[in-house]
Amino acid sequence: MANAHGYDVSIEWTGNLGSGTNDYRSFSRAHEILAQGKDPIAASADPAFRGDPARWNPEELLVATVAQCHMLWFLHLCADAGVVVVDYTDDAHGVMTMDERGGGGQLTEVTLRPQVTVTEESMIDEANSLHGKIHEVCFIARSVNFPIHHQPQAQVL
Repeated sequence: MANAHGYDVSIEWTGNLGSGTNDYRSFSRAHEILAQGKDPIAASADPAFRGDPARWNPEELLVATVAQCHMLWFLHLCADAGVVVVDYTDDAHGVMTMDERGGGGQLTEVTLRPQVTVTEESMIDEANSLHGKIHEVCFIARSVNFPIHHQPQAQVL
């Protein structure tokens, strides 16, 4: 492999309520995601699985990761194409489908809804078209096994 990058994170369970995992309802799903030099991320399970709704859950973090990678590559491709972006937001949505046996599930799709502001009207078509090229280069999009849909909207400053 020509060039590899490593990523180290730690997960620390903070949800022992006194009796550990004595039974399914006896412990909290609270945990922290840690990395050296960074603020911890307060995390839990999805509330549907006895998690804390005030904390990030793995499914939300995966959807956020897809949206982040898309945005970062989009900004890169825009800079290369001469499209000047001055604002970017995305209200991403992921769908997890539970399997019929009731024991598990998986993310089955993510829809990104980037709203981009560019400096000139002539950049709108190019900005919208660049979203379709990101799946070829985005590290995360290339790593997941579910479709990622795009519903971009570009506007002028």
